[in-house]
Amino acid sequence: HRLGIQIARHLKRLERVILGYLEISDGPEEEARLGILETLQCTIEHAWPRMPCRLPVLLKALLKMIWDVHTDQGPTPEPVKAVLLQGATECLILLDRCSEGQVKVLLQGVSSSCEENCMRGCIRKVLENT
Repeated sequence: HRLGIQIARHLKRLERVILGYLEISDGPEEEARLGILETLQCTIEHAWPRMPCRLPVLLKALLKMIWDVHTDQGPTPEPVKAVLLQGATECLILLDRCSEGQVKVLLQGVSSSCEENCMRGCIRKVLENT
């Protein structure tokens, strides 16, 4: 929050950090993933003009994280999983807004081929958001 738009100066390094944290589960409470989702939301809000060029990488990472959380059979409690899924969905909605609907276009193909209700639910929230 403190850096505001100045975060754009650090996007290349920050993107690598965000991707790294989204990839790996950090235990039952998922504190690191929750924190990095909050960081990503704040980054998108402040540096939104620079997000469309990062869309493919961030979209792939968020969808992979949603899938990983959904298929995780570990000790992570369901309420924590729900908060992770909601945070990732909010990031997708923010990305869609700053990319003028590109996320919705890309997700339409995924939603029609997706069999999992959890994934379909997250995608549906993004597609229905105006």
